[in-house]
Amino acid sequence: MDDTVQLLKELVSIPSPSGNTYEVISFVEDFLNELGIESRRNRKGGLLATIPGKNTESHRMLTAHVDTLGAIIKEIKPSGRLTLDLIGGFTYNSIEGEYCEIETSSGKKYTGTILMHQTSVHVYKDAGKVDRNQANIEVRIDEKVSSADEVRTLGIEVGDFVSFDPRVEVKSSGFIKSRHLDDKASVALLLQLIKEIKTRQIDLPYTTHILISNNEEIGYGGNANITPETVEYLAVDMGAMGDGQQTDEYTVSICVKDASGPYHYQLRKNLVKLAEENNIGYKLDIYPYYGSDASAAIRSGHDIVHGLIGPGIDSSHAYERTHRDSLENTAKLLYHYVLSAMIFE
Repeated sequence: MDDTVQLLKELVSIPSPSGNTYEVISFVEDFLNELGIESRRNRKGGLLATIPGKNTESHRMLTAHVDTLGAIIKEIKPSGRLTLDLIGGFTYNSIEGEYCEIETSSGKKYTGTILMHQTSVHVYKDAGKVDRNQANIEVRIDEKVSSADEVRTLGIEVGDFVSFDPRVEVKSSGFIKSRHLDDKASVALLLQLIKEIKTRQIDLPYTTHILISNNEEIGYGGNANITPETVEYLAVDMGAMGDGQQTDEYTVSICVKDASGPYHYQLRKNLVKLAEENNIGYKLDIYPYYGSDASAAIRSGHDIVHGLIGPGIDSSHAYERTHRDSLENTAKLLYHYVLSAMIFE
């Protein structure tokens, strides 16, 4: 688990908003290469690896997404501040006061802070009441600029990507706090699972594909590159916490239903069975405003059995938090799942 947490820290520290994931995909590619695992990039920029199994006629696919929430520059204001357009489903108030990084199309990087235009309470009487929206939120660049022309002289232009400082912290109590635990926590878990399979020379019962998708936050990350032989498709993504939810930061969350509808009943029951047989802490839950790579695959017409599990993440799409216990329980369920029989056997 120490290795998993260290890997997680490295992953969240690599900026990768949807649409600009080349660097983090390269990191994952290098990780797999060091293990001697061949992988290939699909045309959308995701990464696919395959581990041969005893059964080559029925396949499994596991996926986690490495793309994150972020933003893109919509406008360079006459003041030299930047207007943002959001990438992914989150609110402006969740990024107010956050440090950010702007990456130009030439690869230059600049830092800034995301603020309300009306931030100063010494100037704006109703600063606390103003709507947090695109019209009022802006980026203050950490450069000596006071006009749009001066900003463009830096190489910054409309369409440049903006990523948020993850502010990752690992606490002695076992908590991990960071942006983008959705879904880099799951990516770390899948990479560690691959490493365990490889180093221990574990023979899998079925040929298993691992897709590191890179467009999940905008809805279509895992809907392609699914072989005709694939029977079961398991998305590994965050478990949503909040009022009315069972999911917590200490167990693995098994999704029953999300905004796309119910997940496959028999696969869900098999996941529960595996958890109970192996003393794995789990919670069943419904995520009301949620979609996954697995639901994207179903919508695209693939004839597969689909499921969704993941570590419980507090304050999703903001400054998130989970606990080592949740990572460990998710890792255990993944391990026992890839070694188990399919539901149709």
